[in-house]
Order: sequence, then structure tokens, then C-alpha cells
Amino acid sequence: MSVVILCLFIVMALVQVVKPQLLWRLNRPLQKPFVKDYDASEPSAAGYTMQRVVGGIVLVAATAMLVVALN
Repeated sequence: MSVVILCLFIVMALVQVVKPQLLWRLNRPLQKPFVKDYDASEPSAAGYTMQRVVGGIVLVAATAMLVVALN
């Protein structure tokens, strides 16, 4: 079970590193009750860079945990 969860983390981290705008677009409908202007709340270029950095850190950590879990 932990291997499946780690694989899901790895896939989500890869998406966040490669295309963080995709996650933002998927999240827009969930924000509907809370956000009046979607464009004003979208992250800037620095925000997307930060998402990529965090995604990279999560990707490395999840990969390391998956290797340990499989050994």
C-alpha cells in the first residue's frame, strides 16, 4: 500500500515540476466558492518557480522513500 501512495506522490511531483499550471487549472473549480477573481489569485512566475522547487524536493524525497520501501 505504501508503494502505491509513494508512486502517486511521485506522479504528482512530476506534474508539479513539469507543468505546475496544469495543477492550477485543475484546482480552479474547487476555488469557486472562495475566490471572486481567478486571474488575480493565480501565482506569478516566481510563484510557479517556487512550486517547481518544492515539487523537485518532494520528487527526490518520495523517490528515496520508494527505493527504501522496495529494498
